[in-house]
Amino acid sequence: MGKKGKKEKKGRGAEKTAAKMEKKVSKRSRKEEEDLEALIAHFQALDARKTRIVETPCSPPSPRLNASLCAHPEKEELILFGGEYFNGQKTFLYNELYIYNIRKDAWTKVEIPNPPPRRCAHQAVMVPQGGGQLWIFGGEFASPDGEHFYHYRDLWVLHLATRTWEQVRSPGGPSGRSGHRMVAWKRQLILFGGFHESTRDYIYYNDLYAFNLDTFTWSRLSPSGTGPTPRSGCQMTVTAQGSIVIYGGYSKQRVRKDVDRGTQHSDMFLLKAEEGREGRWAWTRVNPSGAKPTPRSGFSVAVAPNHQTLLFGGVCDDEEDESLEGHFLSDLHFYDPVRNRWFAGQLKGPKVEKRRRRRGKKGEPGGASKQELKGTGAQEPLQVVRELVAEDGTVVTIQQGLAALGPAGQPESDDSDDGTNEAGVPAVEPSPRSSAMLAVKHGRLYLYGGMFEAGDRQVTLSDLYCLDLHKMEEWTVLVEMDPESQEWLEETDSEEDSDEVKGAEGGGESEEDEDSGEEARGEQRPSAAPGEPFADSLPRTEQ
Repeated sequence: MGKKGKKEKKGRGAEKTAAKMEKKVSKRSRKEEEDLEALIAHFQALDARKTRIVETPCSPPSPRLNASLCAHPEKEELILFGGEYFNGQKTFLYNELYIYNIRKDAWTKVEIPNPPPRRCAHQAVMVPQGGGQLWIFGGEFASPDGEHFYHYRDLWVLHLATRTWEQVRSPGGPSGRSGHRMVAWKRQLILFGGFHESTRDYIYYNDLYAFNLDTFTWSRLSPSGTGPTPRSGCQMTVTAQGSIVIYGGYSKQRVRKDVDRGTQHSDMFLLKAEEGREGRWAWTRVNPSGAKPTPRSGFSVAVAPNHQTLLFGGVCDDEEDESLEGHFLSDLHFYDPVRNRWFAGQLKGPKVEKRRRRRGKKGEPGGASKQELKGTGAQEPLQVVRELVAEDGTVVTIQQGLAALGPAGQPESDDSDDGTNEAGVPAVEPSPRSSAMLAVKHGRLYLYGGMFEAGDRQVTLSDLYCLDLHKMEEWTVLVEMDPESQEWLEETDSEEDSDEVKGAEGGGESEEDEDSGEEARGEQRPSAAPGEPFADSLPRTEQ
């Protein structure tokens, strides 16, 4: 009895100790959140000094990922907002607004009073009302030491016709998060999933919300059926029939103390509004056929002209307990919801007259000094190896007879009778990447930025590519970038240096921001806490 009593007391003592520790961690977490809120307020005060709209022609935006890129519903314009950039020591966060004029091939920086706070991994949806409105929800802000994150739960609208920002305050909305997804459905915004990370823990969501664009009210939806498990960074698109497709995404679970295991989801679900029952929805799991994408995170999504979903790039992680290796991708996939089928996005290659063609030598691999920058070197010429024809021939883009693209550096045939590149002319195509931004305007796909890793180095991109989705011939580069020219600062190892950097964030930062217009920045976030949302908060990031 005595021994049993001692064990019980010991157990209760352990519980008390754990409770005290939990209380201490909770208090510290609240303090850190308060510090982040104070920092955000500081930068908002700087933004508040801007009292008039200023539009300045400018060079293309700086490198970034986890921003948002949307096509204007009425004009030949793309709208870029927010994002992040990591230089090896610090993460820069942005709330800049850029407009790209497609016809003029020109960028304009637009400064508007009282913009949303700096953020990345938010969601932005364009609707045509009132001359075009850009709706933004959530996202993430990093602390100066890169260890803590503030997840927004605010909702903003940019009125493009009047160039004004408005914060829409409505109760009952989603909790603070990043890596979520949001689409416009009829006169509503439908929001799904995402994640929230704190000092104490992290949580992934699979909840579903609707925001009514007429009444400006939130409502939480409770669909029938079994839906997706909690996740962030998934595909969410609306079909021509009015259903919503959810595919893939990323989540992580704790397998033991201080050890997490990431999951790259590859399942697909259909969300449908029930006929005759307003506000009632139902989940259905679907199993598409065809050339399915390999499991990945950090992929980018857009909707093609024929209502197919287009998926580009991402990163496939090989994860061990103490290490992670990522394979970055640049492939295209199309999902046809009518036929419930995936198709590989294969390019025909540019049309070249036969008389100009000649047999050429296979290109040599890039120099050893460049081999670490995965995917940045020029690829070998596109070669036609076969043609794919759709079963019913009704789809415009991928299902028409499209030439397959041979593996980079390995032309399949030198004697093809179909039009190909001239031998020796490298094909233009985006390098492999994750967390890039996509937008479609008049049947053309625009791809901007993103990131990839080369060893311990993270390369953030600022290039811009265009692909005609009707012709599916070749990518056109609109803005070039040499990844090797990007500054990369080595991580500070000593605690002393770390403290100095921390202190610098407190005072001199505001002067630098005020004088140079640089954005708020957090200290280094673990460069791709591998496989997980990198401030996105797309895995390996969002987007």
